[in-house]
Amino acid sequence: MSDHFPRQRAIITGASSGIGKATALAFAHADIDVALVSRSESKLNAVVDAVQDIGVQAKAYCLDLANVDRVKAEFEAIVADFQPIDILVNNAGMGYTGILAETPLQDWQQVMALNLTSVFQCTLGVLAHMRDRHKGTIVNVASVAGKTPFPGWGAYSVSKAGLIALSKTLAAEERAHGIRVVAFSPGAVNTPIWDTNTVQADFNRAAMLTPEIVAQSILHTVLLPEQAVVEDITLMPSAGAL
Repeated sequence: MSDHFPRQRAIITGASSGIGKATALAFAHADIDVALVSRSESKLNAVVDAVQDIGVQAKAYCLDLANVDRVKAEFEAIVADFQPIDILVNNAGMGYTGILAETPLQDWQQVMALNLTSVFQCTLGVLAHMRDRHKGTIVNVASVAGKTPFPGWGAYSVSKAGLIALSKTLAAEERAHGIRVVAFSPGAVNTPIWDTNTVQADFNRAAMLTPEIVAQSILHTVLLPEQAVVEDITLMPSAGAL
């Protein structure tokens, strides 16, 4: 149960499956209300139903974060509708494989837009609200690929390295405003990202982290006392990198 009354409230992106869905359910069990953002309305509504069954408030916001020029205003609208917002989990992103020499500019820009620029815009959409309240926790779901180069994952690795740098800069700038920022870098997680048409990889998914394990770690992070923050987390499968 949360120590705060009224309940804490969170926005989670990429909430219809994988880490986002698992985080929504973990937050609900911890008595945190959730605003859920994703492109897929039907999948999102199923998660909202599951969260409400646990006994907290949930609301679906169907948005395509790839439309980066609209994201900031859309997030300001979510904040106005669902406030107060205590937590933002920037989890939405895409996987992409291909060596750099063969990566088309359009693909590169698509990966950067969703994995990095949209997070920047989501964050700006909630930042003024968190500053006004002098509190808030922002968790950016990056990847171990942002810290270690994996051949064939160039555009993805660069986008996640940028996200880690964004998180660290934001943490330094917003500390004085009572805002905590976490760069959360998991190793391989068994999510639907491996089934998408932009990822060509054949790994043993049974050895990966589960979305539920990642979600529990995110939950522990946001429930730390306000005087503490873990700014940089690398969460690996105990069996090691794949």
